Amino acid sequence: MSVEEKGIKLLFIVNPGSGSDDTDFKSVITDFFSNGINKAEIYELQKDCNLDQIKDAISKSKADRVVAVGGDGTLKLVAECLKSTKTPIGIIPAGSANGMAKELGIPADIQAALELTVSGEPKEIHAVSVNGELCIHLSDIGFNAYIVKKFDDLAQRGMLGYAKATWKALWNHHKMDVEISMGEETFSSEAAMVVIANATMYGTGVKINPEGKLDDDVFEVILVKKYSFSEILKIRFTNLPFNPEKIELFHTKKLKIKTRHKVHFQVDGEYMGKVGEVHAEILPAAISVIVNPEFQL
Repeated sequence: MSVEEKGIKLLFIVNPGSGSDDTDFKSVITDFFSNGINKAEIYELQKDCNLDQIKDAISKSKADRVVAVGGDGTLKLVAECLKSTKTPIGIIPAGSANGMAKELGIPADIQAALELTVSGEPKEIHAVSVNGELCIHLSDIGFNAYIVKKFDDLAQRGMLGYAKATWKALWNHHKMDVEISMGEETFSSEAAMVVIANATMYGTGVKINPEGKLDDDVFEVILVKKYSFSEILKIRFTNLPFNPEKIELFHTKKLKIKTRHKVHFQVDGEYMGKVGEVHAEILPAAISVIVNPEFQL
């Protein structure tokens, strides 16, 4: 009996704290799979859950595919559990920004996204280890990490909350002094932020890394050198080209950053505190993600 005839089993890992709406994902998922040959199991994340608990739920389910229902942070959790396995990971975008879902062309419509979890094809992509954390989207130090911190402190979620966090960061963040090492090259610079880019775009849909590819053997480093309100806003909210006097882009497999003072640091939208050093390296074919068969990485 073929897979098409016997169906597949999917485990949906739902983060009830994601996003800003009140969609009952458990009911929507259950209804979607109620009359077909494919089976769905739902595991709802608790506030204090850890990776071992999630791994245990995945192991017990014996699912053919595991689907993250939430934002980039939820996807990061699931990816950490399935790193270096062949189990495909699906995405139902339910976060505030959903950067990786946009990156992979996952539909925002929940019914279409659910359909893709079954009909989509697995594609292997690389990831980046950043200070021991798995990064599948974007990590950075400086300005954007400070925005993430401010956003986490706000009661209001969604893009309006993000805009408020950005406004606060614009008036309070300061430049950094960084020393960057890639291979045999080491140089120093002032910076508003340094982005370690596995993907190409932020959750706003704007490309910070126009040269990024998810299935090559390098990641990108974007150095925003000169602190400029207009340049930061341009990066975040427009498609205007970079000013090379203010922004540089590098390709590398390995990276080390030292900062004069400790700076704000985030990975995949999760604020990690302040750090004085960042170490990053490529993780080839780290995870398998479900995408539209016609989608080009």
